[in-house]
Amino acid sequence: MKLGIFVNTDRHLAAVIGISKAAVSKGHEVIIFNMDDGTKLLGDPAFKELCKTKGVSISFCDHAATHLGISKEGIPAEIVCGSQYNNAVMVNSSDRVIVL
Repeated sequence: MKLGIFVNTDRHLAAVIGISKAAVSKGHEVIIFNMDDGTKLLGDPAFKELCKTKGVSISFCDHAATHLGISKEGIPAEIVCGSQYNNAVMVNSSDRVIVL
């Protein structure tokens, strides 16, 4: 199963990490898309480390990050700087999507 996680706030980092790790431990794939205040998580080392977890892919909305003044320096190459297209791909390819 593919689980999509739409992250539009920076208030639930522990839940994003916990759900992602629980899902991949059960053999599921996780696709994360960050936008709006969710792009603030890009500055958190624990969130950035999540992209190195096998079975987890992460992208974020460049427009939202730029609007909020989020620095893109230090973001691992595995985290895709994208657009709403990446959100649409996540929603279309996921079996289930949760919003945090």
